[in-house]
Amino acid sequence: MPAAPRRLAAPAIAAAALLALAGCSAGADPATTPEAGGTLVYATGDAEPSCLDPHVGGNYPQALIAGQYLESLVSLDESREVIPWLATEWQVSDDGLTWDFTLRDDVEFTDGTPFDAAAVKANIEHLQNPDTQSSTGYLAVGKVDSVEVVSPTVARFHLTAPDSALLESLAQPWTAMESPAGIERGMDENCQAPVGTGPFVVDEWVPQDHVSLVRNADYHGGPADRGRDGAAYLDGIQWRFIPDSASRYAALQAGEVDIIDNAQPDTLAQAEQNGSLVEIDAPRPGASNRLELNSGQAPFDDERVREAFIRAADVNDGIDGLFFGTAERSYSVLSSVEPLAYSDPSLFESSLDEANALLDEAGWTARDADGTRMKDGARLTVRFPVSTNQSIPAEQSLFEQVQANAKDAGFDVQLEPLDLSSWYGALFAHDYELVSAPYTKIGPDVLRILYHSDSITPAPSGYFANLAQLSNPELDALLTEAASQTDPEEREALYEQAQQIILGGYYALPLYDQQNHFLHSPKLQGARALPTVSTPWFADASLSD
Repeated sequence: MPAAPRRLAAPAIAAAALLALAGCSAGADPATTPEAGGTLVYATGDAEPSCLDPHVGGNYPQALIAGQYLESLVSLDESREVIPWLATEWQVSDDGLTWDFTLRDDVEFTDGTPFDAAAVKANIEHLQNPDTQSSTGYLAVGKVDSVEVVSPTVARFHLTAPDSALLESLAQPWTAMESPAGIERGMDENCQAPVGTGPFVVDEWVPQDHVSLVRNADYHGGPADRGRDGAAYLDGIQWRFIPDSASRYAALQAGEVDIIDNAQPDTLAQAEQNGSLVEIDAPRPGASNRLELNSGQAPFDDERVREAFIRAADVNDGIDGLFFGTAERSYSVLSSVEPLAYSDPSLFESSLDEANALLDEAGWTARDADGTRMKDGARLTVRFPVSTNQSIPAEQSLFEQVQANAKDAGFDVQLEPLDLSSWYGALFAHDYELVSAPYTKIGPDVLRILYHSDSITPAPSGYFANLAQLSNPELDALLTEAASQTDPEEREALYEQAQQIILGGYYALPLYDQQNHFLHSPKLQGARALPTVSTPWFADASLSD
């Protein structure tokens, strides 16, 4: 029998006013009741999801929209402390293997299905079912052995091992709660319109154009830091797909849309200069944006070659010139919003002389007619597939500069722009030596998902997160222990040691935080990015004249 659960102090619901992450909406007056009605037009430049159910696969474009109709068991406040949402409190046993979640007793899914412990059990089982083809959610609940329905309002999680990141994992949109009746319709129908408890309901999806969301008139929920109860002010949201950044910005300027994501650095600088738009700057948690070097195959199976590439890449000037001060250079594999991020800038000092010396030492001494180094008849080729849905134009230009800089040392970097589906296909087939691989997860446990050797094995979706193909028993042991460690100081020390191995082995080249820049019209008020994974939330947004 597990040890008796002990109660964790779940914070009481806050009554603080709702704030945007980076500046309240222009002209907002908290004493004024927002105007009700209207349809918000949101234009996204991220990839259009192939499925609106974030349990399936589990990428960021799904998270962006899913937060409007799905809700999680817990959330985070602005200080990144875990707070209640659909779960009001939680208890954990002394051995860390049993968690009891007390649930709200006044919530229904929008199809009338009760939200209760049986629904929580159905959701975890849906995430873990290989037929769901989950990746992000599947990995997040990997230590959950089963969920026991103790009562309608108490769901007991039985774990295979202590999980210090469980609450962080359950705060993510990829583990959000869906109607069991909706899930039972089958993947095709559930992908078209998942059923949640959120402030909006999926009404229509017109592929390659838009998703229509309508107001959930019965909504009275939200995370504990929401400043009010009650339904959304907006009648609905039209979620438009406009992949071209210039067209997206022009639509915002013309008043055809109210808010855009993936705002480009030059437009951000322009908007700041003229003061006509409002920015929400919400960098994502988890990993930084970085280049992963595939150490599982030549030429990056040689640490000297990995270091040589990093010394030759010389990304600082490109970041300074292409991002107009909107992105700060990172020297960590963790986001700057993660308190346990460890940096070592000395590992990433650029030096073409050092790069050349390392490649000579590694045996890449000959050069062909175009200057590419050779060894035993093989060229020093680095295949670099680039997801045009995930890398903004400025970032793609940065990669072209990396390509040119690395060429001076004798690398032939072959950039291949691909749509998201083809990009995933290249990774599945291991047709890459270098890749920019954003991965969003709350907390430092993202390191285990990205760099533990277990993550070389694909999830049911086919995606494997360890794109550096890093297999190091010492690192595995550190990450495994850190994932179970509840003592804050011990946990911090373990994660620092792990990051030292990752950075010191030159398995990754950190660039900057994963960028989340939203621009919106001043007439949009009350919009914010949730502190969980920095996705927008419009339950308290309104449109003024």
